[in-house]
Amino acid sequence: MLKQIIVGVAVVIVLVGCKTTEEAAQSVRAKWIGQPVDQFFIENGPPVSSFPLESGGTIYTWRGGEVNYVRPAQYETRPAFGASPLKVSERTTTVTTQPSPGVTVTQTRTTNSSFGYSGPQVTTLVRPAQNVHLACEAQITADQDGTIISARINKDSEGAGFSFSRCAEVFGE
Repeated sequence: MLKQIIVGVAVVIVLVGCKTTEEAAQSVRAKWIGQPVDQFFIENGPPVSSFPLESGGTIYTWRGGEVNYVRPAQYETRPAFGASPLKVSERTTTVTTQPSPGVTVTQTRTTNSSFGYSGPQVTTLVRPAQNVHLACEAQITADQDGTIISARINKDSEGAGFSFSRCAEVFGE
């Protein structure tokens, strides 16, 4: 029971620390709007394309953080139908205490354990191997003077590990 609580708390801590795409976009806007577009590209790499605007500004498409990997298949092994544990033991312990006059506390604890299985095991494919592409793509708009006037995230994959946003990882948010 204690182990389940610890794992649950750890999962909550990890999820609280994860940023979403929208949070990453807000951070990028807060950091870069009003800054020179050249500085953005110096820190993050060159754009993959640009589109000139009639106003003299430019819309840039930037892509980064690209990684490809294979997520391994996930299997589950369990006893075949009708298989039963080889050895089962059950232990019940009852403790009665009187912490103060007129108060009696009785605690009963039952522990079950089993070792191995007497029948065949079945391995089932839960999730096949997957090719995963992680990437972040942003659209940066600069005015005629090269000052960033807008920034938005066009595409965002899941992050590496437990992260919700590759863009949050790439931009260090």
